[in-house]
Amino acid sequence: MSRYPQWYLSAKQYPVVTSLVALSALGGMLVSINLSFAISYFSFGGIDGSSYFRLVTPIFLHFGMLHFIFNSLWLAMLGSRIEGYFGGLHLLALVVFSGIVSNLSQAWWSGSVLFGGMSGVVYALIGYLWIINKVYPTDNTALPKGIVPFMIGWLVLCMTPIVSFIMGAGIANAAHVGGLLCGMLLGFIFGLQHKLKNANHRE
Repeated sequence: MSRYPQWYLSAKQYPVVTSLVALSALGGMLVSINLSFAISYFSFGGIDGSSYFRLVTPIFLHFGMLHFIFNSLWLAMLGSRIEGYFGGLHLLALVVFSGIVSNLSQAWWSGSVLFGGMSGVVYALIGYLWIINKVYPTDNTALPKGIVPFMIGWLVLCMTPIVSFIMGAGIANAAHVGGLLCGMLLGFIFGLQHKLKNANHRE
C-alpha cells in the first residue's frame, strides 16, 4: 500500500491534466473575486490584439462552481486517457489548438468576448478519442459506451432555450461545435498517422 494519497499519485501520473484543472480553478476564483479584471485581461481579444495568449486563456475562466466541476471531471476522465497513452505534450498541444479553435468559433458566432470555460476543449477531446478509436482502436483510449451519444445529445439540448433558462446563463454552443469538429479532425489525422506507422512496422 502506497504511503502517498491517491490525489498525489494521480497528479504525479497526469501532470498536464492536473495543471489544467488547477489553472481552471484559478480562473474560476478570479472570475468570482474580480469579474471585470478577468474579462479585461483574460477574455478573448482582451485589451489589445497583440496579446495572443488571450486566444487561449478564456478556456480557464469558469462562471460558477458547477461550471468548473462539470468541465474538470470531463477533462480529468478524457485527458488522462490521452496523456497516459500519447504523453503530456500531445495532450497539451491538443488543448491549446482546440482551445483556440473553440474560442475563435464562439467569438465569430456571437460577436462577443464574454464567454469562457473548458467545455469547447472537452468536446474536442471527446471528438478526438471518438474518431481516433474508429481509425486506430486501442483499449487505452477507448471511450466507455454511451458517452458520445450522451454528449452529442447534451450539445443539441444546449442549443435549445431549456438549459440556458435552467442555468440562468448563456451557453457557448459555437465553442462546443467548433471544439468537437476540431477534435474529430485531429483524431482522424493522428489515427491515420498511427495506423500507417503501425502498418509500416509490420512490413
